[in-house]
Amino acid sequence: MLRSLFASLLLLVALAATAQTDTPDTLVRNVTDEVLGILSEAPESQADRRQTAMRLIENKIAPHFDFTRMTALAVGQGWRQADEGQRDALTEEFRTLLVRTYANALGGYSGQKVHFKPSRAAGAQDEATVRSEIRQAGAPPITMDYQLARTDGDWKVFDVVVNNVSLVTNYRSSFATELAQGGADGLIRALRDKNRQAADSG
Repeated sequence: MLRSLFASLLLLVALAATAQTDTPDTLVRNVTDEVLGILSEAPESQADRRQTAMRLIENKIAPHFDFTRMTALAVGQGWRQADEGQRDALTEEFRTLLVRTYANALGGYSGQKVHFKPSRAAGAQDEATVRSEIRQAGAPPITMDYQLARTDGDWKVFDVVVNNVSLVTNYRSSFATELAQGGADGLIRALRDKNRQAADSG
């Protein structure tokens, strides 16, 4: 699980974009070099590396993700039944969960390499899939697909797939349990409690 989270984090980091990026491929390749360069020079202590990871995600990555669409995919049918206020709250809490989870995983970076494969269109001019794999010594490579859509002229991530498993929709089963027990408000409370506990534990 931790390896998958770390792999997904590298994937998500690689997708942070600059405003002038022309294609998803260019987006991935350029930003991967920048981000991995920052990580390679990060402080050694776990606490300092985690703070570096948090800043990196908030400043370079989060603005380029479609968290609303990601939340809708993860919540599934419950999203369609939620009102606007509940959707806003779900998106905010899920965003917090993802950022904190990926920051913890990113703190474990230790020189893994990213290899890119040819990208492919995803059935529409404004959607694309960029494929890559994480290579690390002593372990098989981890394959991953970056699923992006063009939103208001910019490419944004709406899902990532690690070893053929969607990391966004993978939350759907646990979310479905919370929705069945307490509806959208119950899921919001569960996410809020989880985020609060994570913040309290440092």
